[in-house]
Amino acid sequence: MPSSSTPGAREPASFSFALDAEAQERLHRELATGNYRPVPTPHARISVERPGCRVTLYRTGKCVAQGKEAGDWVRFVLEPRILGAVVTGYDAVREPEALAPHMGVDESGKGDYFGPMVIAAVYTEGPVVERLRALGVRDSKAIASDARVRKLAADLRALLGPHFALVPVGPAAYNRLHVDMGTVNRILAWGHARAIENLLERVPDCPRAVADQFGPERQIRAALLRNGRRIELVQRPKAESDPAVAAASILARDGFLSGLERLSRRFGVALPKGASAAVREAAGALVRAHGPAALIETAKCHFRTTDAVLADAGVTREALGPLGRAPPPRPRWKPAPKPGETHP
Repeated sequence: MPSSSTPGAREPASFSFALDAEAQERLHRELATGNYRPVPTPHARISVERPGCRVTLYRTGKCVAQGKEAGDWVRFVLEPRILGAVVTGYDAVREPEALAPHMGVDESGKGDYFGPMVIAAVYTEGPVVERLRALGVRDSKAIASDARVRKLAADLRALLGPHFALVPVGPAAYNRLHVDMGTVNRILAWGHARAIENLLERVPDCPRAVADQFGPERQIRAALLRNGRRIELVQRPKAESDPAVAAASILARDGFLSGLERLSRRFGVALPKGASAAVREAAGALVRAHGPAALIETAKCHFRTTDAVLADAGVTREALGPLGRAPPPRPRWKPAPKPGETHP
């Protein structure tokens, strides 16, 4: 069982866990092979540190994590990789906010070359939050198993009923939006706004929407329609610590995985997640089997992967048509001129 010490109302700076033999072995492998620096510590089986966090596994089986980043290490390493369960709950600082009626918004697929981008919004309040905790809901990026994401998503749909909304943006629509809007952040703002509006149709009295901070708040506000402009919009880093946002991240990831599977079946090519060398290889196989235009229907064509795949095939972006237009060059940043100076 975990224990923690809480200085004032802040998140604990120290976490303590009693681990069984199997968990001790998993943690030892994690600490011995991960990106950590060894620290000599009496009576420790292994002790390491990384910026903001020191982790010690004692010979008794006790694990202690200390430091200002200890909470994040517990949430994103210990719980998903070692314990396979949520045991610390959500950030105590945000507890009153987490229990109050609100919606959380998150997306999945933004960094994946193949497949859709899916935005989800989830409405929660006090009793539902307790059920989310019991299910083990957390940020989908901290869940290594796709099967676990799919199971949690099914549980969430049964729990939430009508209190969630999905906005799937398939690759062709995504490519069209990118040509029209020019940046991923504008597409995100548009998608977040649509998800908020769609959920407000089901929960019109929802007072607040929480989302991760990916760009200026005005981008989402400008995309909101009449109903959405009445809601309080909160953007903050690590918003996935909010239970509604964490639930939205799982539903969005499930939607992304489903979309990716459908595209793989449709084109007869296994389309991997991410943007790795395996992705480039799969894109080459797709182009050989179906021609370059298949990328419009399956991939986010502004990725530089597209240029590499087309070069391998001996063609240019012209083969993709208007939706495969190359992204515009990033503007060069120039410092503001000092008084009395001008820049050419």
